[in-house]
Amino acid sequence: MSTSDDQLEGAEGAKPARRRPRPIFLVIGVVLAVALAAGLFGVGLQVTGGGSGRPGKGSATPHFALPVLGSTHGKVAVPADGGGGGRPAILLFFASWCSPCQKEIPALAATYRHQEADGSKLRKVALIGVDGNDPTANALAFVHSSGVTFPVGADLAFTVTQTLFDFNYLPEAVFVEGNGTIAGIHYGALSTSAFVSWERKLLAGG
Repeated sequence: MSTSDDQLEGAEGAKPARRRPRPIFLVIGVVLAVALAAGLFGVGLQVTGGGSGRPGKGSATPHFALPVLGSTHGKVAVPADGGGGGRPAILLFFASWCSPCQKEIPALAATYRHQEADGSKLRKVALIGVDGNDPTANALAFVHSSGVTFPVGADLAFTVTQTLFDFNYLPEAVFVEGNGTIAGIHYGALSTSAFVSWERKLLAGG
């Protein structure tokens, strides 16, 4: 991982968890399961963009559509205009097996719920979760126990996390402007104060 200003933003957070090693037969099984789900239920994994190195500040956010975690209907998608309809967005990449995520996600989920309940203008920033390389039962238990109410996509085979965004560690956060441009990337656990600061920055247009 090369050193950059964006990477230094996460230096004070907990050490990110590296992607779990997996036996090759498990990889094949997960890929087949995703393909089967797409064929049976019409919930396809769609990815575009990427392929030319890790996206960074100032680059276009790769487009993707993931199945909703724990559901055979609907999808969690990121189009060219960020969170949708020109809304800025924050993308949170996490997993139940990631130790730093176990502290980060409950705190961010609580902040998000309070903003929704209070009618805060900060709720205009879309919050989108991407759960990576996680058995569905474990992922669902984690988001439920963490109080997550924002949409979460299931990235079963790390297709979006690793292939599109080139993330080998978790957690990570990507901050997206309303026009789909990446405003910044935070490597490691994101504090609630940094989360709110980025919400304000995105609403202000940078």
